[in-house]
Amino acid sequence: MNFYNEIKKELVDNEIYKKVKDYSKNNYELQKYYNVGKLLFDAGKHYGEGIIKEYSRKLTEELGKGYSPTRLKYIRRFYEVSIKCPSVTDQLTYTHYCELIWFNDYNKISYYINLCIKQNLSVRKLREKIKSKEYERLPEE
Repeated sequence: MNFYNEIKKELVDNEIYKKVKDYSKNNYELQKYYNVGKLLFDAGKHYGEGIIKEYSRKLTEELGKGYSPTRLKYIRRFYEVSIKCPSVTDQLTYTHYCELIWFNDYNKISYYINLCIKQNLSVRKLREKIKSKEYERLPEE
């Protein structure tokens, strides 16, 4: 499997779709990032961690800015969290998930996902909840 070509194809498809005004756009974007994250995860298992940097360089040359190693690591982490955290949903944006994916506690991630859905939180409001350590202040069960 040529991981790079598959990753590039998914990202190009996503960029094209972003230009389309559609209610399912968010779901499509999350699906593409999930697919790219899986490919990056699998490529990393085959070629090592350095593949992120190489793919970043190639994607930036061919597609333009926006594919830094950090961004690709976020996309890969989104995939990793998605497979381990059943509450991941298309009701939140990718930007919401970027605020949550670095927590190691999947219960904490689920809590904030559910909170965002129930309270219809913007990313800014989600950041405030995280910064105030709302999850840590919950009563222990």
